[in-house]
Amino acid sequence: MNIFNLARIALKAMFRNKMRTFLTMLGIIIGVTSVITMLAIGQGSKQSIQEQISSMGANMLMIRPGSEERGGVRIDPSSMKTLDMKDIEIIKKYSSHISAISPVVKTSGQAIAGSNNWPTMIQGVNTEFLDIRKMEVVDGVMFNDYHIKSASKVCLLGQTVIDELFPDKETVIGETIRFGKIPLKVIGVLAEKGENSFGQDQDDIILAPYTTVQKRIMAITHIQDIYASASSEADSEAAEEEITTALRVSHDIGEDEEDDFAVRSQQELITTFSSTSEMLTILLGAIAGISLLVGGIGIMNIMFVSVTERTREIGLRMAIGGRGIDILSQFLMEAIIVSVGGGLLGIFLGLGVSYGIGNFLNWPILVTEQSIILSFLVCAVVGIFFGWYPARKAAGLDPIDALRYE
Repeated sequence: MNIFNLARIALKAMFRNKMRTFLTMLGIIIGVTSVITMLAIGQGSKQSIQEQISSMGANMLMIRPGSEERGGVRIDPSSMKTLDMKDIEIIKKYSSHISAISPVVKTSGQAIAGSNNWPTMIQGVNTEFLDIRKMEVVDGVMFNDYHIKSASKVCLLGQTVIDELFPDKETVIGETIRFGKIPLKVIGVLAEKGENSFGQDQDDIILAPYTTVQKRIMAITHIQDIYASASSEADSEAAEEEITTALRVSHDIGEDEEDDFAVRSQQELITTFSSTSEMLTILLGAIAGISLLVGGIGIMNIMFVSVTERTREIGLRMAIGGRGIDILSQFLMEAIIVSVGGGLLGIFLGLGVSYGIGNFLNWPILVTEQSIILSFLVCAVVGIFFGWYPARKAAGLDPIDALRYE
């Protein structure tokens, strides 16, 4: 019996019990839909995290003071004073893979404009900070080296700060705000960036010359962080090694001594979050795969019922010359059609559900070809695996006993 006759006979048998066939397919449909949707959510989250971290500066390196233990007590790194402008000069001198570098000093406080006020953070940086963080000025200008040398009272505002302090102003260039007791003239507006992957509002920020924040607001001489940008993503690791070597020499750290600073790259963050997201995606896929397994068990149960109901038919076919392999092939073909048909419907439904979640819930969604192919292959294997035993049972029936079956 050729495959076309097998398919025709299988389809006729299935259409005689349309509702039972549909209910058998339903487990596979739900399973494939779940796998595609869950994997789309997991892959979308992974891609979104990578894009958001990259938007902060894919080549960015962060140098921060390292924690220190005093009297058995671990000191908070933010209170350490191990970084200064001399470190930046040394990094510039000995790091050939660095394209930009900026000191960073920051503090939180109340920004005031007229009768409006807003709790926010001010960051003191230099002119290279915008390139490092992939930020842009959409109105006005960035402060220059003169502003830095003279510790000028100028600043740039993020959009959130503008919305809170100047809700009715079309332009804020030339306006004056106070941060604490220090007046600052607004000379620029930063482009909107939205929230980052940690849920932090990147537009809730004030930028000013680092000397202004150091001397006029915080009254300190050290710097809290150093932000640098590698020449390219491929150079990030080499730049990190160069910075570590330069600072160990600058801080006179011995071979057996721990660093009093820490260098972190965006690639480390991307790798960490990607591995976490990958584990979550695998977990979601495994949970969804359970429904495919349940669907396969449903196919096996229904096939057993079908074999029992059609025992006399099987006996008649064997009595007129039908072979065991023909009976096995017929029932196996029914199981394959049910699983493959359910898989195809599940793929279309999974695509619809995935894009529906993306459009209506604004979740990051990424449907990959691999997830579609994987789910389809799994459902085909499920059909063959769970349809084999009932089909073999049908093929092993004795013709005489089958004909006598009531």
